[in-house]
Amino acid sequence: MATLESLIGLVNRIQRACTILGDHGGEGMSLWEALPTVAVVGGQSSGKSSVLESVVGRDFLPRGSGIVTRRPLVLQLHKTEGGAEYAEFLHAPKKKYPDFAAVRQEIADETDRITGKTKQISNVPIHLSIYSPNVVDLTLIDLPGLTKVAVEGQPESIVEDIEMMVRSYVEKPNCIILAISPANQDIATSDAIKLAREVDPSGERTFGVLTKLDLMDKGTNALDVLEGRSYKLQHPWVGIVNRSQADINKNVDMMAARRKEQEYFESSPEYGHLAHKMGAEYLAKLLSKHLETVIRQRIPSIIALINKTIDELNSELDRIGRPVGVDGGAQLYTILEMCRAFDRIFREHLEGGRPGGDRIYRVFDHQLPDALKKLPFDRHLSTSNVKKVISEADGYQPHLIAPEQGYRRLIDGSLGFFKGPAEASVDAVHSILKELVRKSIVETQELKRFPTLQSDIAAAANDALEKFRNESRKTVLRLVEMESSYLTVEFFRKLQTEPEKTPQNQAQAATPNVDRYSDNHLRRIGSNVSAYINMVCETLRNTIPKAVVFCQVREAKRSLLNQFYAQIGRREKEQLGKMLDEDPSLMAKRETIAKRLELYKSARDEIDAVAWK
Repeated sequence: MATLESLIGLVNRIQRACTILGDHGGEGMSLWEALPTVAVVGGQSSGKSSVLESVVGRDFLPRGSGIVTRRPLVLQLHKTEGGAEYAEFLHAPKKKYPDFAAVRQEIADETDRITGKTKQISNVPIHLSIYSPNVVDLTLIDLPGLTKVAVEGQPESIVEDIEMMVRSYVEKPNCIILAISPANQDIATSDAIKLAREVDPSGERTFGVLTKLDLMDKGTNALDVLEGRSYKLQHPWVGIVNRSQADINKNVDMMAARRKEQEYFESSPEYGHLAHKMGAEYLAKLLSKHLETVIRQRIPSIIALINKTIDELNSELDRIGRPVGVDGGAQLYTILEMCRAFDRIFREHLEGGRPGGDRIYRVFDHQLPDALKKLPFDRHLSTSNVKKVISEADGYQPHLIAPEQGYRRLIDGSLGFFKGPAEASVDAVHSILKELVRKSIVETQELKRFPTLQSDIAAAANDALEKFRNESRKTVLRLVEMESSYLTVEFFRKLQTEPEKTPQNQAQAATPNVDRYSDNHLRRIGSNVSAYINMVCETLRNTIPKAVVFCQVREAKRSLLNQFYAQIGRREKEQLGKMLDEDPSLMAKRETIAKRLELYKSARDEIDAVAWK
């Protein structure tokens, strides 16, 4: 069976670990918020500090006028089996404070570190642990005292700011409210009870503490409050007799003050029958026992939250990537996995699983045909240019039957125009492939954590694409040059066997080489060349895309990172490590997630190790 100390001690350890990792507050329910806590609430000068010091049995809190507590103080009490008492601050974890006067000074200095030497407040908590055989296992949160007016040096919003801060703690369903009210004031005016009534109308989370019982006017008492007649709570009221200012000034031992308090109740004619339920020592035990009960009740929901969070943290680690091993083999394996992930996404873009590859088809279906249509064949095969080219080809000896050299020059000149659209197609596909490489790197989630590797893969892929483009350009230009190097003779022979049957043609046939430079003759030559160029154009329109796909797209799918694979296979461990130099912010995020995951798993294991009853 779990003991009271093991339960509360476990919660203390988990809360401390949560604090170190910053696993408290924020969006959603954190583990810290799922664990029960006790928040100490009261107006200024209500005796909050005295109650806390009485519970601890040590004089350790700053004192003074106005707002003394200006930051939340998370106070964790750890019962020890003897030995010296000491304190530790979370912001100075390696330093022990056996002198509690030094603890008081450190609280004041740490407060000033955040707020400056002003009367401002801050919601950044101070975390203090006290180890002592004279305490019970308990976590208390001391909050700034509620006030009604701003004093000199404070902003006008101080009243609302303090109330909002206090509410942010006491509104949480797992918060136990320790409402401190002075007995020498009407309970109806108590700031702590007023706030507790608003956030906990049933009173099931509220413990009422009545301080300064010894300072009430003679002839009056607080029995109506302590016995629950003035304001009833589901838990009993506890009366406290604070140390007098004279005792504080004399540094009266706190344990002696506890005995003096107990003597007061036992000897009091009004409160003698309640003496066994009064005093700071009883309050501490009451809170500790109740806290243990609440923890038992919350265990199922805490375990459910822990399991849910562990699943979420594992999913997040899977998303951003697990830590990489330090040996060269693990690093090489990781790099190859990243490359394969990138290559898979890149191929999906080309093959239609992701958008982008369709743009390559548009180059062949629209851009290339449009560019071919705009080639200046009309100007090149105009009557005047045909005459110029043929006459230059004939030289001093005019052609006899057909101007073969003129035909060849006209065809060569026309075929030269195809080089532009062919190269433009190569460059257009190259640009698309480069863009798909960029998109694929962005979309490869596994690569996000390795900016250096991203750059290396991008550089290697672009180098490969550049090589593919050069080969593709050579190939398409060869296609054009092949058309120039060997003309399809049958095409022209067929033209010769199908002359136009016109009187003019018959006359020319009867008198060959007469009017060889006539407009009709020149137009016929231009028409013949144009027909041949159209045939070649249709051929190139089909073969250029084939060559581009073969040399660029197919090779990009098959061997985009082949050279990169060969290079990394020869690299040393140190070089591989540099390639896996992660984004520092991502490394920090993973480290935080890993620590939170370790915290939640440890919390689950510790809870499972206790036999709950």
